[in-house]
Amino acid sequence: MNSRGNTLRLTAVSALVVLALTGFSTGRGHGGGHGDGGGGGCSSSSQNHDSSSSGGGTHRDYDDDDDDYDYGTSGSGGSGGSASMSPQDATVELVGCASAKTPYATVEVTNPNASAGVFTVTLTFRDSTGAEVVSRSEEVDVPANATVTAQVDVEDSTNLPRIADCAPDPYAPPAR
Repeated sequence: MNSRGNTLRLTAVSALVVLALTGFSTGRGHGGGHGDGGGGGCSSSSQNHDSSSSGGGTHRDYDDDDDDYDYGTSGSGGSGGSASMSPQDATVELVGCASAKTPYATVEVTNPNASAGVFTVTLTFRDSTGAEVVSRSEEVDVPANATVTAQVDVEDSTNLPRIADCAPDPYAPPAR
């Protein structure tokens, strides 16, 4: 009887060692959330390994994958805050150049952002040799994810006869 008791004890100890080495845990459900309790289950990278079940403090997984995170504290501006992104530049395409009949160039300005914006469109008026006659900028208000047509005036009509080409900057930065 004594050898049978030792065999059972050795089997029980072996089973516990195997369970411990395979990550079996008790007291938490499989893939448990934040202190939801439940029966035993296999250890999971999404399982809460903290001793507290509150939402505060830092959570640290003790496994090799990269799903560690920090709860931060509310109102502290910690790592849980969202970063504000700068708006992207609008794109500019020439529709029509200035002439004696139209003392302005016409451009299309496209806003790629999810919010409306004001963009500074810059256009260079050139002569037949490619030399700059005058450069002008115009602020253009463009709705979110939209394209508008705008005019950039030459402003000085004495320059009109010299203008042979219009060259807009391909990108218009946000004005404000």
